[in-house]
Amino acid sequence: MIDGPYFVLTVLGVLGTGLVAGVFCAFSTFVMRGLAALPPAQGVAAMQAINVAAVTPAFMMVFLGSAVLCAVLAVVTFVLWPDEGTVELLLGSALYLFGSFGVTMVANVPRNDALMKLEPGTSEASAYWTRYVREWTAWNHVRMIASSAAAVCYVLALT
Repeated sequence: MIDGPYFVLTVLGVLGTGLVAGVFCAFSTFVMRGLAALPPAQGVAAMQAINVAAVTPAFMMVFLGSAVLCAVLAVVTFVLWPDEGTVELLLGSALYLFGSFGVTMVANVPRNDALMKLEPGTSEASAYWTRYVREWTAWNHVRMIASSAAAVCYVLALT
């Protein structure tokens, strides 16, 4: 069984990836549906405000901190190569780093950046809004599943 500081890192990995999964779950299951139900100008303005508000120290500490923690867990696992939990630890780290953090950087953030450049209420913003909601939410589902699966992998590594 994993013990000592390695145990603490893994428990923190469960907590971090699980918290991020919860945020993504909220967006996938009701936040984006609520925003999509608004007139496009209001939806665009609301999402722009959310994107600005999301970049807080608390959220970034959990989101980026989890990425750093997953990277540390992967490196420590490669170095120590424990008798138990190796596959689960490496899989959990890969799921979060690529499926959550990576997808955020290559799929969700570029869409957010494009949305931020638009003026709510314009025909350009209205036209982009429908596609934005569909594509952003689809990629968010990927992030939610990957973060959840990472948390499960870390829990399995502890058992």
